[in-house]
Amino acid sequence: MEGILNSYDIIIIGAGPAGATFARIAEKSQKILLIDGSSDGKPCGGLLAPDAQKALACFDLTLPREVLVDPQIFSVRTIDLKTKQQRWYQRLYINVDRKKFDNWLVSLSPFNVTKEKGICFKIQKENDGYIVTYKNSSGETINAYGKNLIGADGANSIVRRSFFPKLHTRQYVAIQQWFEEEREIAKPFYSCIFDADTTDCCSWSISKDGYIIFGGAFAPKNCRSIFENQKEKLIKFGFPLNNPVKTEACMVLRPNSLKSFCCGGDGIFLIGEAAGFISPSSLEGISYAINSAVMLNNALLSDKKDKHKEYKRATKSLRLKLIVKNLKCPLMYDPYLRKIIMKSGFSSIEIYQK
Repeated sequence: MEGILNSYDIIIIGAGPAGATFARIAEKSQKILLIDGSSDGKPCGGLLAPDAQKALACFDLTLPREVLVDPQIFSVRTIDLKTKQQRWYQRLYINVDRKKFDNWLVSLSPFNVTKEKGICFKIQKENDGYIVTYKNSSGETINAYGKNLIGADGANSIVRRSFFPKLHTRQYVAIQQWFEEEREIAKPFYSCIFDADTTDCCSWSISKDGYIIFGGAFAPKNCRSIFENQKEKLIKFGFPLNNPVKTEACMVLRPNSLKSFCCGGDGIFLIGEAAGFISPSSLEGISYAINSAVMLNNALLSDKKDKHKEYKRATKSLRLKLIVKNLKCPLMYDPYLRKIIMKSGFSSIEIYQK
């Protein structure tokens, strides 16, 4: 193991909600390296859904004030661009700064966790463990050895791609742009947008601390031009989406069968979206990230000899829940069914006009 600077019991690649949660709750006798390869550019509306709130509540965690952003909105404006239908639905989300939220979770890591900013670009099997090669924030190339490896690095996971390359799931590209709000005419809102002509998934917009964020998930082929096509439709619809100040993009998954998930093997464990744990209907992934980290920790602490088998058994309920969520998808994404439901006004709320 020439050139190895440090040796660890566990190396975690990815410091989002999945990796940060596991680092926080893992056995304190374990020497852990947490590699944070995040940047300021991951497309995310930054809304904590009720399931994510519940996952945090189970740890008796309270959000610090600096993580929250304005405004806090209690309804979602649902728009079908093809039929021009609109409905409002009550939703109990918490509006947060996603980067600050992730950093806060990482800051809770205990003394046995070494935190490194860096981009992992190579992983290789070495004896009974793995050598992880990454470039740190100073530009240095560093090798680290870990007895066990945890992939918590999202949809485009280098851990999964390196050792479990066959991915039996739908892949999309999430693209998101930020726009400065015109404060004198701004009316804060959150919206969920459907447009069957550009994507079979959804788009979103959210007001956040003086900005409007617009993003969506699109099939990889020609995704940027399709995104711009949908944005032009929304501009005509009255959305203030001119002159973006920032553009972000990343891969996102939509599981549609039990083959969409991979929990790992041979000393490698996958959690969060790296394992395929993300809602196919809403694309919400924070709750599944936190819960899968808890399930993995419980499996590693169990008296079961085969930790991989125990982790896979523990996540069965999670995998089945996500597959069942596919039953909800036609109600949201089938244009004909969506038209009927929106026209009926089922479960929508009335917005009083001034």
